Amino acid sequence: MQDPAGNALAKELAKECRTIGDIQEKLKELFKDTIQQVLEAEMEHHLGYPKNSPEGINTGNSRNGYSQKTIKTRAGKTEIKIPRDRNGEFEPQIIRKYQTTANELEDQIIAMYAKGMSTRDIEDQMKDIYGIEVSPVLVSKVTDKILPQIIEWQSRPLDPVYPIVYLDAIHFKVKQDNRIVNKAAYTVLGISVTGHKDILGIWIGESESASFWLGVLNDLKNRGVEDILIVCKDGLTGFSEAINAVFPQTEVQLCVIHQIRNSLKYVSYKDRKSLMADLKQVYQALTLEEAELKFSEFKDKWQKRYPLVIKSWENNWLELTAYFKYPPEIRRIIYTTNAVEGYHRQLRKVTKTKTAYPTDEALRKIIYLATLDIARKWTMPIRDWGRCLSQLIIYFGDRLTARMII
Repeated sequence: MQDPAGNALAKELAKECRTIGDIQEKLKELFKDTIQQVLEAEMEHHLGYPKNSPEGINTGNSRNGYSQKTIKTRAGKTEIKIPRDRNGEFEPQIIRKYQTTANELEDQIIAMYAKGMSTRDIEDQMKDIYGIEVSPVLVSKVTDKILPQIIEWQSRPLDPVYPIVYLDAIHFKVKQDNRIVNKAAYTVLGISVTGHKDILGIWIGESESASFWLGVLNDLKNRGVEDILIVCKDGLTGFSEAINAVFPQTEVQLCVIHQIRNSLKYVSYKDRKSLMADLKQVYQALTLEEAELKFSEFKDKWQKRYPLVIKSWENNWLELTAYFKYPPEIRRIIYTTNAVEGYHRQLRKVTKTKTAYPTDEALRKIIYLATLDIARKWTMPIRDWGRCLSQLIIYFGDRLTARMII
């Protein structure tokens, strides 16, 4: 449902503006008026009664005109009027004494947007707090200011080597050509040599193919990544071919949990418990030889009933069993893409209130802001990382130690 006030403002801007500069100037004026309303609301709260109200008689304090102040906003310099009280006690909060910038209101809007609040929710929140009207146009323009930050973040330099990298995708609905389409945000999450998680990049709306993943991997390489030791992935189309082309020494581990989920789609409910008990003996085997033996038994038992399941495991066997060469500490963190799925679950908490995004840019903004918020909590290395790193140094030698930045 479109907002009438927002549409009216947009039409008014369209009538009066002929250039981008005109629009920016109008938005600057709009932002100035908004700040002024906040200051008036703060003074009203400070005094305890509205302007010109008889309630203020004999209260011991009252308004005492204004003082002029020049402040810097992201839209440029602007003049505002700071309300004064006769007792000299009023201290504005949005523009504090001696402060010469006015980014707090913008920061509040961006912070609310980052929590997944819709423009409608932000309007209501600002009205409840300050009693001011904040239009969808203003919210959009304020949040658009982070787009250069997103570009900078997506192209920032990366470490020379990542011991482990996870790949997965999360899907959203986006408006495109007057219809709603499904788009994927493909996430690359890296584990640094210090054991800390970091989102290396997010690519939105691309269809999976070898050429798509080739572009992603070349992007990582251009940003400084010289080597990746182990990649953990879902059944991403075209990825294995691309990784072999860009990082030919990288080992690929297909997520066992995803493989199990895909297998169960073809299994009757009455057989699932029995089949899973047999399959568990395969992926929980202590050695590759034991896993091969248990899979042979699994195949003999279930081949006739579920040939598609058997064929899928056979076709992906090399990538499904790469983790068997490593000790339990490393196996635990590479046999599944749970690390990146955990990030996606947190991302979904922020985005679940939105049924569809108006543009790719709107989706990109909320993902970026939510990612920054999520990543602030990634202060500790993953469990048992010291032991894992020692093992990885033995397995990969100079590929790791020659590029380590600690």
